[in-house]
Amino acid sequence: MTKPIFPHETRSFAGMDELVELALDLRWSWDHSADNIWRPLAPELWDLTRNPWIILQTVAPGRLKELADNQEFRSRVKKLSRESRASLNAALWFQKEYPRTGLTQVAYFSMEFMLGEALPIYSGGLGNVAGDQLKAASDLGVPVVGIGLLYQEGYFRQAIAADGSQLALYPINDPGQLPITPVRDASGEWVRLQSLCPLTRCGCAPGRRKWAA
Repeated sequence: MTKPIFPHETRSFAGMDELVELALDLRWSWDHSADNIWRPLAPELWDLTRNPWIILQTVAPGRLKELADNQEFRSRVKKLSRESRASLNAALWFQKEYPRTGLTQVAYFSMEFMLGEALPIYSGGLGNVAGDQLKAASDLGVPVVGIGLLYQEGYFRQAIAADGSQLALYPINDPGQLPITPVRDASGEWVRLQSLCPLTRCGCAPGRRKWAA
């Protein structure tokens, strides 16, 4: 696992590494087997955000330590962690049907990917389709990598003003509060890509600034 973005203090105790590993695995956003890990930590925040990474950063250290010392809770965490690691090396449909294929990686370019509520970089139909295809590829073992944009401001929230007009509110996507990790090179530095698209510099899309990753 690549090193995540930690804007706050790193908490260190038995089981914390496994919790971090689960929080950064977006597979649980459609599997839901890990829901009973995050809801006990912060029920209201979980129901509002479905973001395990922000829960790990904001839950009271005492509550986190209390649950981490609970044998039943620790057993659930260990079981899910083992399943997550095993899935990375498991022979799934693609490996069984095409064991000798020369295909090693497919790049899937899309402006949006709807992988879960915790990663709000999607708006509508395109994001739903692209996200579902990545999820299916993951479940089938097809070697696909999604390449898209990490919007600094995600899809807008609608509000109605006193005069009845629509207000578009753009919440800021703080990378440190999203379940993502930066890609790093051999020396540990962030990998940075220079955009060659003139549209990223034309200023025609206010409120949709992008993060390079």
